[in-house]
Amino acid sequence: MEKSVSQSKTTTLVVNGLIAALYVVLTLVVAPIAQGPIQFRVSESLNHLVVFNKKLLWGVLLGVVAFNLFFSEGGMMDVLFGGGQTLLALSITAISARWIKSEKIRMVINTIAFSVSMILIAIMICIISNQSIGSNFFWATYGSLFLSELITMSISAPIMFGINRMVHFEKF
Repeated sequence: MEKSVSQSKTTTLVVNGLIAALYVVLTLVVAPIAQGPIQFRVSESLNHLVVFNKKLLWGVLLGVVAFNLFFSEGGMMDVLFGGGQTLLALSITAISARWIKSEKIRMVINTIAFSVSMILIAIMICIISNQSIGSNFFWATYGSLFLSELITMSISAPIMFGINRMVHFEKF
């Protein structure tokens, strides 16, 4: 039995809501190291969902925005910069699916897109900290953000790949 269009849209909406909630909860679990110049957010593993289904971008984005809005020390700056950085990186990965069919290669692209785009978070931290963009503080902050994101995304990539084999995220 095939799903109707409205059932499919409802399923996608519910799954995105669950992803957003899961993002917030996973980030709260590691809250002491989820913010600042060194960030290890377990929830960042959910960024890989867009590799399997670009419609799941909205749940991840909503999770980032919700956490940053309600729990971030950076407040609205973090909503704008964190949400913008997430939307940019997820969009790069979603668009890459047009030309790159290999999920493994898209996971690498996703990992690189997120790690490189952490420059936006470094800029935000400099603005909040009243530090110059381009200063030693900026480059140290960007370096630590880049590295922490690269580690998190690299470790979670094979895990999310394995979970997808069982769950099949593309069906949502």
